Amino acid sequence: MTPHEFEAPDLQKLIEHAFPELSPEQRAALFVGGLAPTGLPTRPEPRLLPVPTTVRGFRVRLDLSRTKPPVWRRLEIAGDTTLPQLHEVIQAAMGWTDSHLHRFRTGHDPYAPEFLTGFDLDEGDEGMPEDGVRLDQLVADEGDRLWYDYDFGDNWQHVLRVERVLDTPPPSPTCIGGRLACPPEDCGGTWGYDELAAWVRSDYDDTLRPDVFDSVDEGRAWLPEGWHPDAFDAEETNAWLAAASAEPGPVGEELASLLELSRDRGSRALRDTLAHPAADGPTDIDDDSAAELTEPFRVLLEAIGNGTDLTAAGYLKPAVVEQIAQHAGIAEWWIGKANREDLTTPVANLRALARALGLVVVRHGRITPARTIARHGHDPQALLRHIAGRLPLGTSPADRHAGWAALAVAACATPSEQWPDRIAEILFDLGWRDRDAPGALPPSGSPTLGTLMLLSGDARSGRRLHGVNEAVAALARRIIRGRRVGEARVGDSRET
Repeated sequence: MTPHEFEAPDLQKLIEHAFPELSPEQRAALFVGGLAPTGLPTRPEPRLLPVPTTVRGFRVRLDLSRTKPPVWRRLEIAGDTTLPQLHEVIQAAMGWTDSHLHRFRTGHDPYAPEFLTGFDLDEGDEGMPEDGVRLDQLVADEGDRLWYDYDFGDNWQHVLRVERVLDTPPPSPTCIGGRLACPPEDCGGTWGYDELAAWVRSDYDDTLRPDVFDSVDEGRAWLPEGWHPDAFDAEETNAWLAAASAEPGPVGEELASLLELSRDRGSRALRDTLAHPAADGPTDIDDDSAAELTEPFRVLLEAIGNGTDLTAAGYLKPAVVEQIAQHAGIAEWWIGKANREDLTTPVANLRALARALGLVVVRHGRITPARTIARHGHDPQALLRHIAGRLPLGTSPADRHAGWAALAVAACATPSEQWPDRIAEILFDLGWRDRDAPGALPPSGSPTLGTLMLLSGDARSGRRLHGVNEAVAALARRIIRGRRVGEARVGDSRET
């Protein structure tokens, strides 16, 4: 529908849908005066209750407004839950995907006091931030309410009402009841949800198929897998709540700053990755695993010995390239003779990463092991400690962010075939975009990811990696937990 086709009855219906709490007079003012009417109340600042001396809990009912029959959840929540934390609880309890903006209000009127998110503040809005505001500063007694809006396009409005005040707060948010499934994201608000629910309940009767779908198959493919409007599983909801409430363990300073950045942006990909139970796994790596992980680099170091001259063009000599390709397993799958570095990409990548990791030094047309590596490089454990002390690689924000994302994904035992997508999701949440396709996920590649792939056996396989390499996961955990660089390296090598 073009703007010229948007007639008065349509506008009036839209206003009624968007502002159901307004009186007929206020709606009329909107209809006559447009989207900036005069005479409507201005928005006051929220009023906060004093922080209680004792933390209590609340049993609340969370209702999705204007759904019939109502979609609701009954939750028990600690009073010291902050609004950002409550946002995550609501998202998990309802089943939303946190793909849109949100806002808390202290009244049912659209002009009621509200709290600003980090996004609002970045956009220059003025008002009270939601950060640091606790639930027990907004509700205190049975019947007290709080409003939560999500996705300003579909206009999902929720009401949280206190049913009981608990003397003892629950250790974590818990769902003790509920009804019906969360509507699918981007389904068109309550109108679209009602159509979808009726269609699915009819067992996909084509006469009830929403007009937005050209066929039953298209509609069923669009719906979330297994979605049914009458489905609700408290056990599953509590699993989502547990994941949403989990916090990462201690991490190093730089990674902690990235976590803070992701929180400021209202994103959860990095935090959820680091809070995964597998990220708390072991960091020990046995001798056999250390030898297997470091094999490509030890092959390179053995091939160059105490040092070897490069060609006039700055490449490894053919005999050295051939030795590396054969002993590292590259020659078994690489197409070609594998005796020229400029034509044998895996060998070139191996040398570039070894140099970035401080394992080798190129100077005056000659490549040699770094001093500390020459002394200790025969020891796989010592070599692995040195590599751990250098990761993530790079000095640019792009390389550092991508490197930490790669380490986080590996640390939580993500199957290696999923690494690129998971890393790209974290980078997207941190604000990175593909220059050629701003709406797409950014590239996931980085020197750190290349190193992890080499450690995982990429050079020997020649195929896309699959599964979990537990030793690589343990190494990534060791790094993200903040071991000091000087402790992790073989020695104090500052050669470049």
